[in-house]
Amino acid sequence: MDEGRIQAVFEDGLFVLKLSGDVRLTLCATLDQQVQRVAAVEGLESVIIDLREATNVDSTALGFLAKLALAVRDRLVMPAQVVAAHPDVLTMLKVMGFDEVASVVDAGSLPEADQADLDGASCCNAPALNESQDDADVSPQQEQELRGRILEAHRLLMCLNGHNRLEFQPLIELLESEEHRQPH
Repeated sequence: MDEGRIQAVFEDGLFVLKLSGDVRLTLCATLDQQVQRVAAVEGLESVIIDLREATNVDSTALGFLAKLALAVRDRLVMPAQVVAAHPDVLTMLKVMGFDEVASVVDAGSLPEADQADLDGASCCNAPALNESQDDADVSPQQEQELRGRILEAHRLLMCLNGHNRLEFQPLIELLESEEHRQPH
């Protein structure tokens, strides 16, 4: 699989977050940083989450994208827009109920002019915001932080619809029990 990559740019009131490749929980700290950054930015008018080059977005990453959409919901006239092209990504967005927090758009249905506008506003020249995806030497503190992020992401997804609640409740319970067993 193609390693996940995140790029972001804010210009003239528009924040674009572009995710490419296989986006997994190993990028959740970076996604969370972007959520916090956007939530605090002045002059925000619109948010686009560009998933046109994403081949996979796991549930943890989707949870943080939902967090982004929820963080800006009350500040925008129109909901955040998520543009995806890969059929699996579009299906995952639909199943997870992402349309509850954002406007989900199939990139194939966008007119060429809108695609060109998105390319022009996208993060092509922005540096990648990747964090290390090497799991070799993870400290107990890093493991605890990761578990906390996974919990947060899945709790957010559980709020979107009943399917997610049923799907993720066992994971939430497992992670919570692990959290209680860990020394703090």
